[in-house]
Amino acid sequence: MAKNKLLIVESPAKAGTIQKYLGKNYKVLASMGHVIDLPKSSFGVDVEHDFEPKYITIRGKGELLASLKKEAKKADEVLLATDPDREGEAISWHLAHALNIDPASPCRITFNEITKTAVKDAIKRPRPIDMKLVDAQQARRVLDRVVGYQISPILWDKVKRGLSAGRVQSVATRLVCDREEEILDFVPEEFHTIDVKLRDRKSRKLVSARFYGENGKERKLKTIAEASAVVDDVKDAEFVTEAVKETEKSRNPQPPFTTSTLQQEASSRLSYQASRTMQIAQSLYEGVRLGGKLGTLGLITYMRTDSLRIAEDALAEAKAFLINAYGAENVKTRRYKAKKSAQDAHEAIRPTSIAIRPDDIKDKLTPEQYKLYKLIWERFAASQMASAIYHITSVDLTAAGHTFKAHGSEVVFKGYMNVYVSSAEKEESKARSIPRLAKGDVLDVADIEAKQHFTQPPARFSDASLIRELEENGIGRPSTYAPTITTIVSRGYVQRSNKQLVPTELGNVTTDIMKQNFKDIVDVEFTAHMEQELDDVEDGKTNWISVLREFYPDFEKSLKEAHKNIEKVEIKDKVSDVPCEKCGRMMVYKLSKFGKFLACPGYPECRNTMAIRVGTGVACPKCGGEILIKQSKRGKTYFGCEKWPKCDFMAWDSPIKGEKCPKCGGMLMKKNGRNAKVYCHNESCDYERRPSRKKNG
Repeated sequence: MAKNKLLIVESPAKAGTIQKYLGKNYKVLASMGHVIDLPKSSFGVDVEHDFEPKYITIRGKGELLASLKKEAKKADEVLLATDPDREGEAISWHLAHALNIDPASPCRITFNEITKTAVKDAIKRPRPIDMKLVDAQQARRVLDRVVGYQISPILWDKVKRGLSAGRVQSVATRLVCDREEEILDFVPEEFHTIDVKLRDRKSRKLVSARFYGENGKERKLKTIAEASAVVDDVKDAEFVTEAVKETEKSRNPQPPFTTSTLQQEASSRLSYQASRTMQIAQSLYEGVRLGGKLGTLGLITYMRTDSLRIAEDALAEAKAFLINAYGAENVKTRRYKAKKSAQDAHEAIRPTSIAIRPDDIKDKLTPEQYKLYKLIWERFAASQMASAIYHITSVDLTAAGHTFKAHGSEVVFKGYMNVYVSSAEKEESKARSIPRLAKGDVLDVADIEAKQHFTQPPARFSDASLIRELEENGIGRPSTYAPTITTIVSRGYVQRSNKQLVPTELGNVTTDIMKQNFKDIVDVEFTAHMEQELDDVEDGKTNWISVLREFYPDFEKSLKEAHKNIEKVEIKDKVSDVPCEKCGRMMVYKLSKFGKFLACPGYPECRNTMAIRVGTGVACPKCGGEILIKQSKRGKTYFGCEKWPKCDFMAWDSPIKGEKCPKCGGMLMKKNGRNAKVYCHNESCDYERRPSRKKNG
């Protein structure tokens, strides 16, 4: 008689996908993430007894846990299939204890991709719960609780209620604040360039060259007088080719994506915030209904990884597919090495089957899913292809004793570039080839231009560059990059401005307090060292309690001194021009995790709050009320009627003020981005045009 088996995963979407792969003897349920954790309302760590965590059932999860217990009792076998990482291992450990399962029994299965083959293979190989992974998660969780729950009350008392400190978030905030300080302290230096367009007397073709120096030696032009003197010398002079160097250079494809590189490229190429990228990737991993023979399928491998390893069967499939699609000369099997600290249990992020081309399933995906899947597919395909080959030409020219240089590059063999070109490579590939020149060739000046420049300060961080900085410094791990940025923005320490991360006054004040009183917590090297210690727990090299024992004495000393030394800091709220409708005081701007809002400064006597109203001046086509600019909980701008919820008008594209549809008189909307257009909101009207450069509404 067949056994009844219960399989527990983390999310309902994943449960639905896996249920379709397994027979009727399996029941697949979701734990909805953690069911047991440290309490939110209290410290929850017994420091006096070796940092013993006091776990409780998460509020609101009692009914779910009771249901899982009931199903576990009915099942002949329970398999725990939570995510294949530290967090997932800890969830399985907590579930094992709650469901009276021996953690040392073969109750745990993991799979790197949600496909029928991967799931069924995993079921054949259950294993005990890996306590090294559990201890690594406990160490991080308890350490973060010790830091956050003991520093945050000091910040509440001395600065502002609701503030928080964190082992990773405080360092990330410091990086943004320090970068802003570098920008403010930067002293620009003047320099000049001279660009010439030269006409070759033989071919009559143009060559672009730039001033390099004198008689082959490099020289910087620091003043306009120096640049003008060179221009006067060469504007009527003959340019003679002194040396021509031609070489071939190969460029290797980039490796498949890790979590951080995916977040960086999605930010640069698709303008997705890190948290949005991870949400879309999660949906691709958990399964998409494709229909037909494919059914429901997880399209990518696990998306929280810093490994570059690729499974051998995936390499073999890629080789066969790419040879058929692009020819053997364009294909090369490559195995990539990750940095030493990478967790090699996972693969890099890749499509579960390279045979599923993005365009073949475009109609089954949301636009965002399609764009991200296409990015992942192309990057992986390119990683298994031949190098691109460039023909590089370097020319030295002299005129009146001055040296100019011309450079050209031309792709002579595309290789991997048939499939994928990174954002950085797109810029480089704009370089043009130059006509063939030989030593002694004479060229005449067709145009000459001297330009004044100033050295630029370092750029502010974007989501992508901050993630790169965190990764390069060994701060945080793949699962923490996106939540860290979300936290420092939602807490008001950092704000976004034109895709740049800018520290607020609150961020600067808090960082200064942390630097003066908890220098280790916001020290990049110390934090990286702690990350390595936590990785050592996972590798079984050290005990997690020992890590906390070593950390805590100095930290406790800093806490005591901070209570005494930190003086009260007052950060005044910015006053608006909106009077409180209840008491007449002028409302002030406040910040919550959902964004800015207006609040009465008379709190707690007056508790009035208001949403910030930003109008468009455009009437709602449904009810005539004004359309307002609003923010979703994820921080995305949309447009909604002022009379919501009575009126449910909502749009992602912006309404245009002062112009009606020339066909039907309806409201015009403007869609931005690559497929920018102006169109009529009236669904029965087909009016559409390209937007003019002049901004509307």
